[in-house]
Amino acid sequence: MNVAVIIILFLVSLFVAICFHELGHFITAKRTGVKVEEFGIGFPPPRLFGIKRGETVYSLNAIPIGAFVKAAGENDPTVPRSLAGKEPWTRLGIYAAGPLVNIFLAFVLLSAFFTLPYSVISGNGLMVHAVVGNSSAEEAGIEPGDIILEVNGQPVHKRGDVQDIVNSVEEGAEITLLLSRNGQEVQTTVKPKFDPQKQRRLIGVFLPWWNIVSQVEESSPAYEAGIRPGDAILSINGQLVYNDERMSDALSSIEEGEEMKLVLLPNGEIEETDEISLIYGGSETLPGVEMRWVDGAHIEQERLPVWKAVYSGARDIIYMPVLIIQAIPQIMKSPDTALVGPIGAGQLTVEVVQSSGLSSMLFMASMISLGIGIFNLFPIPPLDGGGMLVAFIEGCRRGKRLSPRTVRLAYTIGTTFLIALIIVITFVDIWRIPRGFGL
Repeated sequence: MNVAVIIILFLVSLFVAICFHELGHFITAKRTGVKVEEFGIGFPPPRLFGIKRGETVYSLNAIPIGAFVKAAGENDPTVPRSLAGKEPWTRLGIYAAGPLVNIFLAFVLLSAFFTLPYSVISGNGLMVHAVVGNSSAEEAGIEPGDIILEVNGQPVHKRGDVQDIVNSVEEGAEITLLLSRNGQEVQTTVKPKFDPQKQRRLIGVFLPWWNIVSQVEESSPAYEAGIRPGDAILSINGQLVYNDERMSDALSSIEEGEEMKLVLLPNGEIEETDEISLIYGGSETLPGVEMRWVDGAHIEQERLPVWKAVYSGARDIIYMPVLIIQAIPQIMKSPDTALVGPIGAGQLTVEVVQSSGLSSMLFMASMISLGIGIFNLFPIPPLDGGGMLVAFIEGCRRGKRLSPRTVRLAYTIGTTFLIALIIVITFVDIWRIPRGFGL
């Protein structure tokens, strides 16, 4: 799809998410008796259009970067029917309404995404890329490169098949795995262990990918570039690689002598990918590299029934805080890849839609809305979370207000921090543009 079209869709998604955010504040403020002087789409100057209905002006403004709600007496409790004059728990609800609407919008969009046909890779088994230490899989002797053909006699083909079967057996029960190892079938048993962090039973394997590098000649350019036995090749120049035909197609689209980018999942890694560059030599394979593939790997179209889509959307939204907490070590280790602002979000949207198709735009729109909601819940003035924090403290003090000086100081410090953070994230986003996200 044309990059310009994707960027326009991204900007529309961002605009809609911000408008819904402000609509949440607007409706809650009106219902709690706060006087709303203006609800604007876009920002002035100039105001393109405005109409007054009751006590509120509804305006359309020239700068299309979102929306705003102007409430009476936002910082002055002496103004009649002012926001600042409301009791603390009411103010907390008004501040929280915007982020909560964003989270609900993300749930709706994500559920809609799951109802659409989507592409999945299916094959005659699932390849083990890595085995977790001290896990049932390690105790059973399962090795990277093994292909799980059956679990308890049921064939497995797609991501999640193994987990679905593990979830269906009784707690404490052993399951039987039929493996393919170097062309020979091997049978073993494992007992799933409950992981309190992920809140599910696991056998301790990282699944799936559909190839593994079995050998690399030390004199080859691939070895010099960093490819090693046990690595999985995820993509070549942004094209997914899941069978030898796809690899040949990806390579044939590159001119001889042109630099190509390969994304690898290194041997033993389960979270971090590597991106390497190679000069294409004109062959349909990577010279000096021998690979093993899952037989019959291909793309299928799937869709979920509405009730399953709603369940999946709700599950993913509810589980998101856990994912954020789990990502904190990665954020601390590599903030340049974890911190994403509007520019980075736009670039990521372009890469995802180009690699996964237009339907993934719904998924990205849900993530944009969710990101806005979660970001605004951070307890940093002047974000909504900062207003919630002030209201919460005053509520716990039985309505006794913090001094204006304390509030002003908090907002000054918070605003300074946010400006610095925005500058850093924008710099990182711009620096990331030439190399991309490596999808």
